[in-house]
Amino acid sequence: MPAHKDTFGTPRSLLLLGGTSEIALATARRLVARGARTVWLAGRPSPALEAAAAHLRRLGADTRTVPFDALDSEAHEGALGKVFAEGAVDLVLLAFGVLGDQATDERDPVAAARVAQTNYTGAVSAGLVCAGALQAQGRGSLVVLSSAAGERARRGDFIYGSSKAGLDVFAQGLGDALHGTGVHVMVVRPGFVRTRGTSGRAEGPLPTTPEQVATAIELGLRRRSEVVWVPGSLRLVMSALRHLPRQVFRRLTSV
Repeated sequence: MPAHKDTFGTPRSLLLLGGTSEIALATARRLVARGARTVWLAGRPSPALEAAAAHLRRLGADTRTVPFDALDSEAHEGALGKVFAEGAVDLVLLAFGVLGDQATDERDPVAAARVAQTNYTGAVSAGLVCAGALQAQGRGSLVVLSSAAGERARRGDFIYGSSKAGLDVFAQGLGDALHGTGVHVMVVRPGFVRTRGTSGRAEGPLPTTPEQVATAIELGLRRRSEVVWVPGSLRLVMSALRHLPRQVFRRLTSV
């Protein structure tokens, strides 16, 4: 499958890790509308994954699925290597992750560890596999979905937030390691995103949607940004919160 970026830098081939992610699919729809023609959806085999692939095919993309489990790190190199063996990939979007349930997970260390393993160790493994493949082909972008929740531990989501904090630091370091190789790493930090998975949860400041995150991703790719906040004003909010005295911050985020 041929792959290249057009003169405006639009990716023509995409690999979405987390093939049923609403943010990933919103991004794919946006890029397919801009000319992307090959899409790989990586995820656990399921009717939802096949439905997502069928939807993108109807939009004109040559869409294929690949079995991928974030928790099965030993299988990552083989599964993802098959994708790159088919042809160059312009954009890898690392979009898998789980929110967990803070109240339940605090009482269940195994469940808490699963959140960390999915969001962090699974992402480290898959991220390194894809980074190596992108570096071998000499070009491409790796976009990593982090979260504003990783900026500072909050009482209500510190298990999830800590996993995203680890992922964020990893992705930034990976970007530095790949600087000058032709591979672009971009960290995306959305705030609260309105999805099926967050339905019923208390919204954080400046909530956003998968479509708004997708728009920010596309703009960040064009600008070759290293860090993207969604919405952009969230950067100032989080900077202020990050520097609040701990006693004040604890009272503000006690739930």
